Amino acid sequence: MSIQILIDMNLSPDWVAELAKHGWAATHWTAVGDLRATDGELMDRARANSFVVFTHDLNFGTMLALTHASGPSVVQVRGQNILPDHIVSIIELQYEDKDAGLWRDSWAGFVAGTT
Repeated sequence: MSIQILIDMNLSPDWVAELAKHGWAATHWTAVGDLRATDGELMDRARANSFVVFTHDLNFGTMLALTHASGPSVVQVRGQNILPDHIVSIIELQYEDKDAGLWRDSWAGFVAGTT
């Protein structure tokens, strides 16, 4: 099974190409959703289409916890510099098995550093 990543609006569309370079299929929300959509709508779309949500927003993990939903999985990146060229190597180390682990099975958050 191949993991499909849905990138939230608060992250650059540049993430699509960068993740593809490392073997991950990704779609930015701007390519599939309404720019005025709520976080709930993004989560519903991700759940219905088996996407993992990739975000910088704190709301998604909270929504999962409050609703007791089993998905979608959420990967949250935190830090001052969240551009792909700065932190993609950190993601690569955390998620070496592209079809297993935290991309697929759980909520995960990590700090990318402050520089």
